[in-house]
Amino acid sequence: MSDEGFLTTAEVARRLGVKPETVYAYASRGLLTSVKQPGRRGSLFAAAEVDRLAGRGREPGVVEGVRTQLTRFDGDEVYYRGKRVAELAPQWSFESVTHFLWTGEPGDRPPFPESPELVGLVRSATGALPATARLTDHLRVAVAVLGAADPLRFDLAPGAVRAAGERLIGVLADALPGRTGRGTLGARLWPKLTARRAQPDLLDAALVLLADHGLAVSTVAARVAASARANVYAVVSAGLGALDGHYHGGASTLAYRFLAQAREDPVGALSERLRTAGGVPGFGHRIYQRRDPRAEALLALLPPDPVVAELVERLSGRAEMFCNIDLALAAMMHAFDMRADAGETIFAVARTAGWIAHALEEYAEPGLRFRVPG
Repeated sequence: MSDEGFLTTAEVARRLGVKPETVYAYASRGLLTSVKQPGRRGSLFAAAEVDRLAGRGREPGVVEGVRTQLTRFDGDEVYYRGKRVAELAPQWSFESVTHFLWTGEPGDRPPFPESPELVGLVRSATGALPATARLTDHLRVAVAVLGAADPLRFDLAPGAVRAAGERLIGVLADALPGRTGRGTLGARLWPKLTARRAQPDLLDAALVLLADHGLAVSTVAARVAASARANVYAVVSAGLGALDGHYHGGASTLAYRFLAQAREDPVGALSERLRTAGGVPGFGHRIYQRRDPRAEALLALLPPDPVVAELVERLSGRAEMFCNIDLALAAMMHAFDMRADAGETIFAVARTAGWIAHALEEYAEPGLRFRVPG
């Protein structure tokens, strides 16, 4: 049996907004039907049946159910088109993973094309930004300028979208203030974030780990734009807008600041967060139950960090308080003296590949699928 059209327990729980235990309760009550696939652990559930259950009590036409073939969650693992992301990160370049997300075709890919003319155009626009502007502010301006400069931006044929996407991502990295590297995107982006000796393989791995994460809020925003047949630049702009909130793209900055405080006083920083907020930046996740595989993969590539180790140890008695990708990004930023907004920038550039992948998927669906009554 193919698992196409079926969802894992974790995916069902996420779609219904319940815990995995509740999914099993629904199955025991006959509200859902679980099936087994030979050679695979865990239960699967028909997506159509889950959609019907999700729609009970909802006004018709509020939001049509959206399924994606790009990213799948299975327990505490995440997969891009069936390949485990933690295994892709240290082995595949970001360009190769991007092409795989966009086409489903594996294989080595060359660096994204360079365009000195477009880089100059973007820098002429971002040069007017104040010194206090974050790198993500530069990205938003850059996307708008590049869209205005592309007379064929409304060509939504897959090949045209992919070509525009490769050009867009390359220029986004090259046009940021600072020196420009050569080679993979990790090599081109690194000198924008820190003056330390380049570690392009490490940054490429981080970009791969962050390229997509299913129907996250910024991705839904991007898909809504694509549903209206907005061009790829407008789609990325929509994603960047949703990413800007502290609940999403800004989470790595909160983790970075917390980790800076913890380096001075680990117990005091942890105590203050537990006392005033009840949560700790960089720990726990709404999707994963016991571990964030992306965080584990990135931390394994970093020098040992005794402060991170102490925080993990002190929170080990609380199963839901495991380190997530935001803490791993913050640890990388501190280890290599990166700018305070480096995590958000890495997130935004990486996720641009995912938004474009979702746009390509959405362009193949009927338009204006996201409707609200009234």
